[in-house]
Amino acid sequence: MEVEELNFSYCKTYLVTEGRQALLVDPVRERLVTYEARIAEGGLRLVGIVETHTHADHLMIGRAGKARLGAPLWMHRASPSPLVDVHVDHGDRIPLGGGALSVIHTPGHTPDSICLLGDGFVLTGDTLLIDGTGRTDFAGGDPGAQYDAITQRLFTLPDETVVYPGHDDRGRTHTTIGAQRRGNPRLAGVDRAGYVARMNNLGLVAPERIQQVLQVNQSGCETEQVPFPPLAEVGRVPQRTPREVAALLRSDPPPVVLDVREPEEFVGELGHIEGALLTPMDALAGRLPRLSQWAHRPVVVVCRAGARSASAAVLLRKAGFCHVYNLAGGMVAWNDAGLPVQR
Repeated sequence: MEVEELNFSYCKTYLVTEGRQALLVDPVRERLVTYEARIAEGGLRLVGIVETHTHADHLMIGRAGKARLGAPLWMHRASPSPLVDVHVDHGDRIPLGGGALSVIHTPGHTPDSICLLGDGFVLTGDTLLIDGTGRTDFAGGDPGAQYDAITQRLFTLPDETVVYPGHDDRGRTHTTIGAQRRGNPRLAGVDRAGYVARMNNLGLVAPERIQQVLQVNQSGCETEQVPFPPLAEVGRVPQRTPREVAALLRSDPPPVVLDVREPEEFVGELGHIEGALLTPMDALAGRLPRLSQWAHRPVVVVCRAGARSASAAVLLRKAGFCHVYNLAGGMVAWNDAGLPVQR
């Protein structure tokens, strides 16, 4: 397999090829024409698009870009996006030519962060950078989980394994597992507690475009379709665990369950909660007058992984709904808890 970086900038997109087949990893929406040209120039067949996580600093491909590239989108099963065609988990393999890339789940930067292991190299996304690591202060970030993933999964790879990171602001292109295990200043000589304390006190500023891109990437909707609320308000939405919601559903009267996924998700692999009302995210604003009959009832908002539903909960609260909660972890967490679903 061959690895080629296409952006030559801080945000890195990789083209991984085996013969005439190619995977596009972490594409940036604004550079779609560049990717199309490179694929055509090389006479390549794009067999997949892989996002190593839900990005907060640039727009991901989106519906129109997926249609133009004509390839399935692969992401971790914890991804909130409804655009994903194939969900993967730790140990799964993404086929390419006569070989495959192995998926390493590395939560911490985001819950859906993965790395991709090939023959002698690993694409580390925003988990392991050159002399750094991905920030863990966004919603869903977990420095302890990131420390475990790096030290127990990435640092067990052979020292000579070439590392291709998702970002670098100094023009560097690659490093090795051995170099990072020995000398990464965030990790060398630091135990788990020390790493957690360090990451919790970095004081980093938010990405410049986070308000414009994160909810678009999480929802698959564009800003002209949905009046997305400020992220600060989204972070204050009351959460309920799957088992807490299951208990509430046994009360009299039970809460209204509002599912803001797409119709194909509602009846798909994760199913839906019995009695849930399907109102896709991009239709929510237009259906608020019809939903207002439940404005004084408790409402639990549901999506795949808890991201879209948190934004939807804010919109409901702004519309006068009095008691609105978000299902933490969405239908992924509901299924993991072994709770009943309908399809």
